[in-house]
Amino acid sequence: MSSEVSIQVSALGKSFPIYDKPHHRLMQMIAPGPKDRWYRTFRALNDVSFEVWRGETVGIVGRNGSGKSTLLQLICGTLTPSAGTVQAHGRIAALLELGAGFNPDFTGRENVYLNGSLLGLTRKELDERFDDIAAFADIGEFIEQPVKSYSSGMYIRLAFAVAINSTPDILVIDEALSVGDEAFQRKCFARIDAIRNAGATVLFVSHSAGAVIELCDRALLLDRGELIAKGTPKHVISHYHKLIYAPIDKQETVRESIRSSTAVIHGVTSTEYVAGSPEVVEPEDGACFEEGLLPQSTVRYVSRGATIEDPHIETLQGRRVNVLRRGQEYIYTYQVAVQCVAAAVRFGMMIKTLTGFELGGAASAPQGMSELIVAPGQLFVVRFRFQAQLAPGTYFMNAGVTAFEEDGETFIDRIVDAAMFKVMPDPYRLSTGAADFLVDVDVSELAREAA
Repeated sequence: MSSEVSIQVSALGKSFPIYDKPHHRLMQMIAPGPKDRWYRTFRALNDVSFEVWRGETVGIVGRNGSGKSTLLQLICGTLTPSAGTVQAHGRIAALLELGAGFNPDFTGRENVYLNGSLLGLTRKELDERFDDIAAFADIGEFIEQPVKSYSSGMYIRLAFAVAINSTPDILVIDEALSVGDEAFQRKCFARIDAIRNAGATVLFVSHSAGAVIELCDRALLLDRGELIAKGTPKHVISHYHKLIYAPIDKQETVRESIRSSTAVIHGVTSTEYVAGSPEVVEPEDGACFEEGLLPQSTVRYVSRGATIEDPHIETLQGRRVNVLRRGQEYIYTYQVAVQCVAAAVRFGMMIKTLTGFELGGAASAPQGMSELIVAPGQLFVVRFRFQAQLAPGTYFMNAGVTAFEEDGETFIDRIVDAAMFKVMPDPYRLSTGAADFLVDVDVSELAREAA
């Protein structure tokens, strides 16, 4: 990532007229007097400002109708701002409405050249890249057939292949990675990684928290057309989830608290805990407890009738620890105090990396199969026994309680980054990567072939 600005957005605003009746559009043009009396103004974006550096990958999250797609269209130039300015430097490839420039009567080959020219590629460049585009789309002989005969999956694959092979300076993606089968999605992610490694800027809109955390360097949270938070993906996603899972009558309070207290959510590093002189008690098994190892990134959801208390990790003998020995078993436990009647209640946990990537977790019952009904005044102790088959490093734990309500299963309490722990280095470790799959390695020498 360089110090050169790739995208500059300053006080950007976009408004749309809303007409109560169809003929009001005509009356606005021909009737005398003020024009604005025939429509109401809807502000899709209001005073949005941020910068994206060249080579940076930025995720944009928000509820439906928050202005994400409008923002991307303004950056791509398909919409004109009502206020403010937006500047993008370099060739843009936009994965917004995939295949929007396709002619259904043209063959796949003809549409590659048509769509590629719209993306700024010359005839010579398209000739050189056609084989790569066809191979990426992998639709076989259908490349020579009219696209109106394509299935929706084939249509999307070809459109994505054209856009992704245009060598953009700025790649804009709006939920396009949700198309296709798993193998094709993995190929798309790999291609995006190659574009990022080549120094391109990537803007990525998605409702997938894992994708944003895994792909992005920073994240922006939009709500009702306003930019209410920006910072590391892990922290922005935590506040985004807090907002969307808040009860309807408390969403405005949650929104304002995010705006006022976390307008800029600063990044954290591997020292993401309260500094101090840790008091370490190290027994013979190596696991110990550090007093100063406390997360500063904790986000508690608005309670819907339950309260999670005292989440922590213990040894099997009940001793509290947060510095663990790889391969040993531990218990993650918390208490839940209930203040309402709730049905189909489940308790859960999740282990995440430093960047917020979800490694894995567990629930007390499969989704939709819990028969637990709770009542006010009940107190539960939840215990998850797990093996610390993890690489040395720092990890975070979530705690959550769900119940079935009218709109489906929802959290009645949840704490993101409720606890943190470290796994100690192991000089004899053979596994690689974040998780240890207990792989057994066998190496044997084959007999040499006689001369």
